[in-house]
Amino acid sequence: MRIKVRNLKQLLVGVALSFLCAIMMTGCGQGGAGTSGTNASNTGASVTGVVGPTSQMGGARQGNALTPAGETSTLAGTAGAQGSIDGIGPTAQFYLPYGITTDGTNLYIADTYNNTIRKVVIATGAVTTLAGTAGITGSTDATGDAASFNLPGDVTTDGTNLYVADSGNRTIRKVVVATGAVTTLAGTAGMQGSTDATGAKARFVLPIGITTDGVNLYIADDGNNTIRKVVIATGAVTTLAGTAGITGSTDATGHAASFSSPQAVTTDGTNLYIADSGNDTIRELVIATGKVTTLAGTAGVFGSTDAVGPAASFSSPEGITTDGARLYVCDSSSDTIRSIQ
Repeated sequence: MRIKVRNLKQLLVGVALSFLCAIMMTGCGQGGAGTSGTNASNTGASVTGVVGPTSQMGGARQGNALTPAGETSTLAGTAGAQGSIDGIGPTAQFYLPYGITTDGTNLYIADTYNNTIRKVVIATGAVTTLAGTAGITGSTDATGDAASFNLPGDVTTDGTNLYVADSGNRTIRKVVVATGAVTTLAGTAGMQGSTDATGAKARFVLPIGITTDGVNLYIADDGNNTIRKVVIATGAVTTLAGTAGITGSTDATGHAASFSSPQAVTTDGTNLYIADSGNDTIRELVIATGKVTTLAGTAGVFGSTDAVGPAASFSSPEGITTDGARLYVCDSSSDTIRSIQ
């Protein structure tokens, strides 16, 4: 059965909320994915915001221009075969994988419905499970298969660690690539809200999109309609833009700006670019100031028009990344990949 990303997001919301309501016995009064990194391993020196010959930015190795012919092949997994098998190429299986990032040598996958983080060796297609156990839902901080997740939505890397938007747990998790050791960097499983604080005292509603500049994490907190920042070294969480509980499309600075179901976020090291799915727009946020503008599309205008700025239109954009020259957008309901330059 073909499941669109929009429906996957709805499943994330529904399953996460029902699960959390059941275990916490609370009223659940509040409403319920980019993939990028810098300073990755085996890439040589890179400077945040500067694309060097072998730098890692936007979840991709940059410095060599691509000239793809459009030939598509399957690296791992088999269409229509759901499962959790670790294997090579078509013998491996996934279950609704949602988020993806790379360090240039391996791919790392948020295998959402397996509640696991998977690793794919690009050269061979060999798939292993780095953390979590398929079929086990939880929030345990531990190593490898002893750790547990709840509908992880997206993943990013700084080359040493993975950072996971653990959507169903409403937390941000850290996975050490070398060991599979998992810890919770920010938020507390089962606790929802919009509190800016450090570590376990911070609160999220539905963190889906995540990216990094190597120093900070940036989170699209869909349930709060906000863009959050997490300092990797300390776990300190702040809200860069938007106000929890306020839905809109206002271009402004900080809390005066508004979003509608932001799904994904990427960075060039200076700005954030946001797939503002509910508004059908692509937004730009200046990290230093929190100033938000609409880069492409017009809020409330649903379509697939190729044009410049507000004359362009999108249909539920839910994925975004950059190669340092352009933005690339998964325009979910249009079933297309769009380019913005």
